[in-house]
This record gives sequence, C-alpha cells and structure tokens, in this order.
Amino acid sequence: MRIGPETGRLLLRTRRKGFASGAGHDLTIEVTRWSAEITPWPAEDRDATRVTAAIQMDSLAVLAGDGGAVPLTDMDRTEIEATARRLLGTAQASFTSTRVAPSEDGGVIEGNLTLHGVTRPVRLAVHADGSGYRATATIAQTAFGVKPYSAFLGALEVRDEVEVEIEVRL
Repeated sequence: MRIGPETGRLLLRTRRKGFASGAGHDLTIEVTRWSAEITPWPAEDRDATRVTAAIQMDSLAVLAGDGGAVPLTDMDRTEIEATARRLLGTAQASFTSTRVAPSEDGGVIEGNLTLHGVTRPVRLAVHADGSGYRATATIAQTAFGVKPYSAFLGALEVRDEVEVEIEVRL
C-alpha cells in the first residue's frame, strides 16, 4: 500500500525557548512531498510487514505560527522555509522500518531515519482513530547533526526536540 499527501499529512512541530522566546513562534510545518510504502498490505504475516518512506526536505511549508509578539506574515513564512532548507539541506530523508508491532488500537513502528546524512533509530507510536492512523515521534535535531535555529545571540532558540506527526486516512 502506498501512502502520501493524497492520503494524509506529515507535520513537524517546533517549539521555542530562550529569554526572547516571546518574540518567536511555535511552528507547524507540513512536508508537502513524501511517500511511504507498507508491504505486504494487507499483512498476512505481521512479522514480514515493512514500512519505507521518502521525505523531500525541500518541500517544507509553514502552516501556522502560534505565539510571538506579532502574527506570522507571508514574508516570515518564506524566510522560515528558506532557513529550514539551509539548516536541513534539500536532500531526501528516508525511513526504513526494522520492526512493526501492531496492536488493536495502533501499535509501534521502529526503524532507521536518515536525515542530513545521519542515520538514527526512531520509534513511532501509532494510534488508530476509526478513519485512519496517527503516528507520532519526537526527534532531536542535534542527533542528526542539525544545529537548531537561534537568533538574537541565542536569546531566541528553537528547541532541539521536533514533534513529528503523520496522519493517514485509509
């Protein structure tokens, strides 16, 4: 089974910290180009199930910015997206599962994420919601060699931890 933007969403949520954090925004960013493959589907042999994904890192779009001294503008969104491309690079990120453990209400998918040229293990918690699935994980940017954004001599920073949320409708 192939999934992607036509069947769901891949969101990244960043939070701010620092003395001047009131000036910044907590961001919701959508990855607009990504695809994943679940094989076999339907899974007759749960131990044989594999999930692979390709994420185009140059397809980030800022959906929302919460908080901040002033509302997020279109120019802010453009600048944030350009900064993300500079910090993350434009190469494709990838995920390959090493273990899929389904349960009645969702399950767990463990695997390796390659981002910014670095591969690290990631664990996705999966929850069924009736019309599809929601998978979540928290990823530390520095674990992948990415320096979190900072401004004003470090008085405003993006937290190292980025929340990843994948929503899929079947």
